[in-house]
Amino acid sequence: MEFEAVIGMEVHVQLNCKSKVFCGCSTNFHAPPNTNVCSVCLGMPGAMPVLNREMVTKSVAVGLALDCTISRWSKMDRKNYFYPDQSKNYQISQYDLPINHDGFLDIEVDGKSKRIGITRAHMEEDTARNTHTLGGGHSGVDFNRCGLPLLEIVTEPDIRSADEAFAFLTELKQILQYLGVSDCNMEEGALRAEANISIRPKGTEPFGTKTEVKNVASFSGTYKAIEYEIARQTQVLNEGGKVIQETRGWDDDRGVTFSQRAKESAHDYRYFPEPDLVPIVVDEAWEKSIHELQPELPAPRRARMVADYGLSVYDAGVLTQTRAMADYFEATTALAPDAKKVANWITGDLQALISNAEGDIRVIKITPTQLAAMINLIEDGTISGKIAKEVLVDMFQSGDDPKAIIEAKGLVQISDTGELEQRIAAVLATHPAQVEEFRSGKEKVIGFLVGQVMKATQGKANPKMVNEILRKQLSN
Repeated sequence: MEFEAVIGMEVHVQLNCKSKVFCGCSTNFHAPPNTNVCSVCLGMPGAMPVLNREMVTKSVAVGLALDCTISRWSKMDRKNYFYPDQSKNYQISQYDLPINHDGFLDIEVDGKSKRIGITRAHMEEDTARNTHTLGGGHSGVDFNRCGLPLLEIVTEPDIRSADEAFAFLTELKQILQYLGVSDCNMEEGALRAEANISIRPKGTEPFGTKTEVKNVASFSGTYKAIEYEIARQTQVLNEGGKVIQETRGWDDDRGVTFSQRAKESAHDYRYFPEPDLVPIVVDEAWEKSIHELQPELPAPRRARMVADYGLSVYDAGVLTQTRAMADYFEATTALAPDAKKVANWITGDLQALISNAEGDIRVIKITPTQLAAMINLIEDGTISGKIAKEVLVDMFQSGDDPKAIIEAKGLVQISDTGELEQRIAAVLATHPAQVEEFRSGKEKVIGFLVGQVMKATQGKANPKMVNEILRKQLSN
C-alpha cells in the first residue's frame, strides 16, 4: 500500500530578552550553573511573577511576520506536570487564547511554492536544563534556563515530506534572525524543532496515529528523523501492526528514533488560567508601533533583489541568507552599480575568506565602501581581476583601502600599448610552435599565449588589451 506523510511542526524559539519572562534574572546562557536564579524562577512559595513587556513585543513581531492575527486579549495559563527540570510542578504557558493565531508561512520546494498554516505562536517560560555525566553516574539541574522567554510556533499538519519540513524550518529561522528576536543557536537550545508525524493511505482524508520526535539538535537531524519515522511507520502498517501515539527521541549516531514515553493529551496537563497574572491586552496602537519597526523580510527582499538588480533567483537567495549579508550587498551596490559583479565578489571570494577565518560579515575589516572601490578599480582598468583577488586578501587581513595596497605593492595594471606590444612580441618569439598552431586554425591556443603574457607581467597586464594586441600581432 502507498502512504503519504502528514507532518506538523512545533518550534520553540528562545527570545533574546535581557531578563527572564517573569522576573529580573539575567538570560546569560554562559553564566555558571544556578547563578541567574531567584525565588520567582525557582518557584518558591509566595513568589509573584511579573510579565516581561519585551517578550510580548517580540512575540507580536513574530506573529506579524507570520501573518498571524494578533489577539487583542490573551492570557497566561498553568500547564501542570512534574519533571526534574520544573521546580514548581507547573509551567506558565498559553492554552486556549494564544497571543498569535491563524497565520501562514510560504515555502518553496523544487521550484514550487506551498503555504504552511500557522495554528498559533504562543508565549511560555522555558524549563531548567538537565545535565548528565556520561560514565560518571551523576546528574544535575541548571535552573539558569528556567524562566527564559520562549515562543512556541505550531503549524497546521500541512507538511508532506522531510524536504518541506526542512524548507519550513530554514525559512522560519531566517525570519526570526531578520527580526532580531533570537540568534537561533540550536547548540545552545535557542531553537528546538519537534515534528509530529503520521502516515495515511494516499488519497484518504483521515489522519493516522502520530508520533512526536523530540530532542533533535539540527535541521539535518530533523530531516533524517522524519525520513526514518515515515519509513518505520510504513513498515509497521505494512506488516499488519499499529502505530502507537508516543513521544520518540532521535539517536543521531545510530540514525534511528526510539520510544521515550506515551504521548500526553491536553487534558493530562490540567490547564487553567494563571491566577497571579492579569490578562494581556495588545491594542491597535501597540501593534502598529511594532509593525512600523518590522524590517523587510527574506522572501520580499529576495523578490526585490531579482526585480531591482537583475539577479538570478539563486544569487538573491544566497545574498539574503542573512540580513547582514543582504545589507552589505546593497550598501556596496550603491557605490559599485554592477550588481552582478558585486554579488559574485561577495558570494565568491569574500565569503570564502570569511568561512576560512570562521568569521562573520558583520565584523569583517572590509567595509562596503572599500569593496566597491576595489570593484571600481577593476572597471576603470587600474587593476585586473586576478590582481584584485590578491588585493582582497590584503584588505581582509589589514582593513586597508585598495588604492593604498595597490600603490604600496606596485600592482597597477599595465595598460600602456607600447609596453604591452613589446611584452607580447617577446612571448610570441619564444613560442613559435604555438604561433604556427594558431595560424593553422587552432583558435584554442590563444588561451595559452594569453596565459604566458600574464605570467610574464605577473598578472598586471590588461587582459582585454592583451587579447586585442595578441590577435593583431598574430594576424600580421
